[in-house]
Amino acid sequence: MGRVRSALGRPWFIATVLIGVVAVGAGLYWFQPWKLWVDETVRDQIPSAVSAPASAPAHGGAQAPTGPQDLAKGELISHEHKTSGSVRILRLPDGTRILRLMNLDTSNGPALRVWLTDAEVKPGKDGWHVFDDGRHVSLGKLKGNKGDQNYTLPADVDLNRYRSVTIWCDRFDVSFGAAELART
Repeated sequence: MGRVRSALGRPWFIATVLIGVVAVGAGLYWFQPWKLWVDETVRDQIPSAVSAPASAPAHGGAQAPTGPQDLAKGELISHEHKTSGSVRILRLPDGTRILRLMNLDTSNGPALRVWLTDAEVKPGKDGWHVFDDGRHVSLGKLKGNKGDQNYTLPADVDLNRYRSVTIWCDRFDVSFGAAELART
């Protein structure tokens, strides 16, 4: 019993314990392992259509559409984590464009983002790290790892310069899943 008390009072032992506590705390903050067991489900609705004016359009042109128009579509494939769901890019009647994730199902994780990218979607490990090599636009933090979600595209984004969407883990620079976009 005397040896234990003697070791507890030594500066090297106290320093070792403090370093261990700090290392465990930093590891928990960095990896956030509890997120693997916590699901966050989001149920965003497609923004409602703006009603068109009742009068005939000026200059004999066609009337503007009253509902969202598909600009591009894709299906998510798995990368670092099992991921499924679909992606749509929609133009709303007011001209706003949104990226919509539908039936998303992936793992939760730290620092997950939704990126629009110029990278080719590659299956398997070959596709895990390609999305930060070229041009990408972050549409914000992933709202949840399950469900339906909307992300507004900046007005200055030229969709002709981007070909894919990824659920990107900024903390570990890896794609959880991605979709190649097909123009409609």
